[in-house]
Amino acid sequence: MFERFTEKAINAVSESQRLAKDLKSSEVYPEHLLLALVNEAKGVSLKLFRMYNITYDALETEVLKSITPAFRQPENIPFSHTVKDILKRTLDLATKSGNQNILFEHLFLSVITDKNSNIQSLLEKFGFGINNAREILTKLVQKKIKRLEHPEEIEDEEKTSFESVYEGEALADVFDRAVAKLTTKGFEILGTEQIMASILESESSLFLDTMKKHGLSLESFDEKLASINSRKSEYEDKKIIFTPNAFLVMNHALQIAKELGSSVITPEHIILSILKAKKGIAYEIINSLNINEDKLSEEIIKPIEKQMPETLLIMKLAKEEARRLGRNVVGTEMFLLGIIGEGASIASEVLSDLEVTMKDARFVVESLVGYGNEYFDKEIVFTRRAKRVLEKAWLSAKKKHKQKIEAVDMLLAILEETDSLAMKVLDNLNVDAAEIKHGIQRLEC
Repeated sequence: MFERFTEKAINAVSESQRLAKDLKSSEVYPEHLLLALVNEAKGVSLKLFRMYNITYDALETEVLKSITPAFRQPENIPFSHTVKDILKRTLDLATKSGNQNILFEHLFLSVITDKNSNIQSLLEKFGFGINNAREILTKLVQKKIKRLEHPEEIEDEEKTSFESVYEGEALADVFDRAVAKLTTKGFEILGTEQIMASILESESSLFLDTMKKHGLSLESFDEKLASINSRKSEYEDKKIIFTPNAFLVMNHALQIAKELGSSVITPEHIILSILKAKKGIAYEIINSLNINEDKLSEEIIKPIEKQMPETLLIMKLAKEEARRLGRNVVGTEMFLLGIIGEGASIASEVLSDLEVTMKDARFVVESLVGYGNEYFDKEIVFTRRAKRVLEKAWLSAKKKHKQKIEAVDMLLAILEETDSLAMKVLDNLNVDAAEIKHGIQRLEC
């Protein structure tokens, strides 16, 4: 494990082992690591401790209050389970940031953000600003890593017209009821509250049972809605066929549908979108009902995941590949890796027949994209080309009257983006677009 640690990071770990021995402990605990960090700190790390008046002697006094000396100390003092977890997390942090070496700062970050030990409560006694330190250390680490911007441009999410989106069978009844509710209220602009109420009026289903289990029923929603006298939460700066926030929700719902591999928007996608957008009257009511939003989202997605749509698996694999390179950006090249990794579709079989392997494709992607330094807590975003590929795949599936977006739809959409990174990867592997199309036609017959 320690072959990738820099000398400074190794010294800190060795110091923690020495301190455990001196303090007559039976194991190396996180507190020993923290003491070692104070002893070995230099530069910015040292300034952080001094900023909060944390000295070795003062910290040792507090540590001794929580560590009881061992009755019999082993000759070779082992790491505690918690310390092992911290060291593994340090390794992951460096790897995911694209850094081949594990720095002192990586170890520092891992220790002060550990929630399974006494570390944070110890630091709080000194008024240590964990979030502030984390931000400073993260920036410091970023300066030490060669950062390569993703070659495919990222842009703001494109707005979509929904004139044809809600005409499909999945949402026809929902919007018929929602528009009827406008008439009874004397409104002309469709808002999130009418859409939500209409969804809750649908016929009984597993999805609605999940909603009710979390306290979101038509009765509870209508009760809260009746107490709201203003639609201010639905407007921001302009009026359209939807209220601005309803338009935003539908935009997110379309993107969620694509990422979950569906060629149509369903009520589930709209609820997930409302929970994600956190705007509008419908969300305010959900929030006022004290519903656990994360658990509700998980339970809505579970049945969809059980069906394992090809595109959903490809999206997951693409995001994993991005994280492996220390990035929070998914481009067309990650989609290609996802298609290869999915392994069971016609698209994957065609690429396999053309001798496109994951190992070779990864090597080319790494050479084109390079390593980044984004961290776990950043949301994954898509490049403009990746969004365009997903849009084309969605339109292709819809045109063929498929309920799900298939891997072959995505691969064909990639072939249309001739200047994309995915196509550069295929070019580097000497794979021609015509060969792929021919292979798809052969297997689909």
